[in-house]
Amino acid sequence: MERHFERELQELKDDLVAMGNLVDEQLDRAFHALFSGDIEEASLVIAHDRKVDAFDNRIDGECQRIWALTQPVAMDLRLLMAALQINMQLERIGDIAVNIAERTEPLVLFKDFLQHTRLPEMAQIARIMIRDSLDAFISGDPTLAERVLASDDVVDGLERGIFIDLVKRMRVQRDLVEPSAHTLMLSRHLERLADHATNIAEDVIFLVESKMVKHNARDQAEDGLSS
Repeated sequence: MERHFERELQELKDDLVAMGNLVDEQLDRAFHALFSGDIEEASLVIAHDRKVDAFDNRIDGECQRIWALTQPVAMDLRLLMAALQINMQLERIGDIAVNIAERTEPLVLFKDFLQHTRLPEMAQIARIMIRDSLDAFISGDPTLAERVLASDDVVDGLERGIFIDLVKRMRVQRDLVEPSAHTLMLSRHLERLADHATNIAEDVIFLVESKMVKHNARDQAEDGLSS
């Protein structure tokens, strides 16, 4: 029974890692599609979202089964609690990848415009945060998780800067209103990516150190705005 329980926990971890890799690939494709104007690749991101949803359902079912059939304690209990939360964050990151991909076609004629904003910089930092949070989970590294938390303020600052810059542009160039509006929404999506990475990092700290890190209140209040 004990070996079976350990095997199920390992399968749960493996599925979370596999889902994380899939979501990371979705983000990579979404960003490439957006900044290169590749509509076909954007379509692949949207089509592959069902794979993310399938992982979400599978992991949720695994957690429920382990919880119902065993009596997890201490570290195992924290793993189950963290797994449920990380699974939820990954599913939402997958949704944001789709949202980013969906902006590719409206902005296909404005690739140069995007490159002259700080959106690529913001995307790179958010992407690193996602990868670092997943690596922190895989390796059980709370120090790496703490680094993710520290990066969240940088992304927030970039979002504010992009907003101020684009509002100024729209006031003097009416033809930039449409691409600016899409870019503002993209910056919001990237800010949400950073929030989800932060949440995963907090779950890692909870899992490894049994320490609760206060969640961002704004993240909880605005949870429904990410899609």
